[in-house]
Amino acid sequence: MARAEFQTLPGTRDLLEPESGRVRALVERFAIEAERAGFGLIVPPMFEDVGVFVRIGEASDIVSKELYDFEDKGGRDIALRPEFTASVCRAFAETRPLIPWKTWYSGPSFRYDKPQKGRYRQFEQVGAEVIGSDDPDLDTELIALAWRFFQRLGLTDVVLLLNTLGDFAERPVYLEALSAYLAANADRLSDQARITMAVNPLRVLDSKRPQDAEVVADAPLMVDYLSDDAAAAFDRVRQGLRALGVPFEEAPRLVRGLDYYTRTTFEFVAAGLDAAQTAIGGGGRYDGLVEALGGPPEPGVGFALGVDRTLLACDEQGVFEPVDRPVDVWVVATTAGTEGLQLVEELRSAGIAADRSYDGRSMKAQMKAANRSQAPIAVIVGEDELAAGTVSVRTLRGEGRQAPVERSQVVARVEEMVRSSPS
Repeated sequence: MARAEFQTLPGTRDLLEPESGRVRALVERFAIEAERAGFGLIVPPMFEDVGVFVRIGEASDIVSKELYDFEDKGGRDIALRPEFTASVCRAFAETRPLIPWKTWYSGPSFRYDKPQKGRYRQFEQVGAEVIGSDDPDLDTELIALAWRFFQRLGLTDVVLLLNTLGDFAERPVYLEALSAYLAANADRLSDQARITMAVNPLRVLDSKRPQDAEVVADAPLMVDYLSDDAAAAFDRVRQGLRALGVPFEEAPRLVRGLDYYTRTTFEFVAAGLDAAQTAIGGGGRYDGLVEALGGPPEPGVGFALGVDRTLLACDEQGVFEPVDRPVDVWVVATTAGTEGLQLVEELRSAGIAADRSYDGRSMKAQMKAANRSQAPIAVIVGEDELAAGTVSVRTLRGEGRQAPVERSQVVARVEEMVRSSPS
């Protein structure tokens, strides 16, 4: 077969059935969980003023290296969204909904990252955010929402890592201690870590490079510098998770990949995945981000889950598998008129999934197509049935029984068969 002239770009793919249906089913499952918890859907634009995303942290790789930014035809500096939280905060600052504002989302994000298994330059996310309250119980509820969603998918090897980054007020003291420690050990760090240290020393703790591991392991911990309020909030989150039966592991060096986090920070990892892509989601508090985007000083907390990584974890455990969705009925019509067209439309109008063959194929070819479709029922009309005012209804599984049905009764008969079908 000749090679197509145009192909997908690196880090992108065509998502076809049944995998595309699996993604849709995952989003629908998440929507049920989120809306049950009082979250309403937001659909923000896929591109924003580049400044919206610069505010999430110029020291992060997402902004400094991975942002898809360009100038549009109107001379505006635009970026495709690399994540949803900044867009949600911008939407809040612009529209000022009632607080606490609870919203969920799904859709693609874009990062110019190195493509690999489970990591694409266009990737799907689902997530939830709450803006307008600093109650740590909201942190707990959001974490429990994500945890419950993973359980609904059947995932059992997900581990919740939990940390606190304290408040911005006490962070300078900690950053001074961390900077002094990193400077004293700079000769042991990788070149990239030394560059990061000069811009944002906190981000060095997020390094996954083996050369940095020993230095990071002995670095000062934020939990030793918490204010009484921040420590009490963290205790409340831990108490809440224990009360809800959500297991967690404390990870005092967890900082995530964005600069806007304060207080509660968390990550979900799937133990069965390769080390490079164990993280399947995470989030935390971002109490200064709305104000940084021109809104009121409202606190916020949220999370995002990677759909591709989550499905990889499902594959590893053999849960939430792709499902073929055959139609209920395959219409086989060999007449010269519009009987096939009309039958399909009548069945679909009655809520029955139906399809048919085209191009005037023979009865034999159409029956082969019916069997390939995996539909349990075929509705057949030829010249003999047309003359008698009937159609033939045939089961395509088991013994393959066939019986004539009055043309006016075909929809009712098929509805009855679909309802009684064990599938």
